[in-house]
Amino acid sequence: MARPLRIERAGGWYHVTARGNERREIYRDDRDRRHFIALVEEMVGRFRLRVHAYVLMNNHYHLMVELSEPNLSRAFQWLNVSYSVWFNRRHERSGHLFQGRFKSVEICPNSWGLELSRYVHLNPVRVQTLGLGKAERGGSRQGICAAPTSEIVRRRKQLLRDHRWSSYRAYVGLDRQPDWLECDKVLELGGGPVKERRRRYREYVEEAIREGLKASPWESLREQIVLGTQEFLEELKKSMSGGAGERERLERMMERRPDWGQVVRCVEQLKGEPWKDFRERHTDGGRDLVLHLARRLGGMTLNELARRAGLRGDSAVSMALRRYARRLARDPKEVSRMEKASQLLIVRS
Repeated sequence: MARPLRIERAGGWYHVTARGNERREIYRDDRDRRHFIALVEEMVGRFRLRVHAYVLMNNHYHLMVELSEPNLSRAFQWLNVSYSVWFNRRHERSGHLFQGRFKSVEICPNSWGLELSRYVHLNPVRVQTLGLGKAERGGSRQGICAAPTSEIVRRRKQLLRDHRWSSYRAYVGLDRQPDWLECDKVLELGGGPVKERRRRYREYVEEAIREGLKASPWESLREQIVLGTQEFLEELKKSMSGGAGERERLERMMERRPDWGQVVRCVEQLKGEPWKDFRERHTDGGRDLVLHLARRLGGMTLNELARRAGLRGDSAVSMALRRYARRLARDPKEVSRMEKASQLLIVRS
């Protein structure tokens, strides 16, 4: 059977999943999970994509991502290979960790982003012991299963809220939202005042815990690759109508990235002083701005940034990036400066 076509386009939203070979575990303990999450964070900067939702299960993962470049395959090949090499070395094993290629589906965010995020977050409770196994879900959709007891509902909620390896806790305010996770776009799809969105989202997701999912998103899958309306599918087909040369040219344009020197020169121009004068100065955020731009626009790794900026390792860079993210959250002038620098770099690169 021919492999389904993989459509990759800037601005596209995708559901991506990969399962362990022979359905075996791909995470044996929390150290494995922490390392995988660290690689996801690095993937966000390296490939300039956004993660809207995720969940790690023992033998597979789900991620909802948005591309800024047509590079889905490169990003997830890098993620899976990087993790497999580390996992095999740590556990002294050899051979394939994942079962074939990762699977991806492009989704229409307006019609499916909210519902698919719920599907992703409910993975930990879709188990037979809690009455949400595959057979039970099918019976619930047909109306032939009894309503769950209050104790079962309580256990489902507890498991959902306690599952640490999911974006759900960040969505509903139980955990701090990491810098690399984007929650606002999905929360916005749920509507309502900004201050109410996390509460409304929690109610939306946990309603399914009480009542069960009435339909599976995959029942609406079109041509194995698209989750959206027929109109959305037709738009995709039109966008892919150009010749191979045109698509290759677009990919080359999207892959242009500013290097370290370009980022430094841009910030030097905005500040009116050389890098050597502000690289050690923390008060004005100039060095952190360089790190932020080189990470987000240049796709540089934490290790590369540490080496270039003369910092002591990845943790120092991560701390600087988090500090700068907090600065952006409270300082509109810094946001304006960052956006101006980004525009200059995009035009020049």
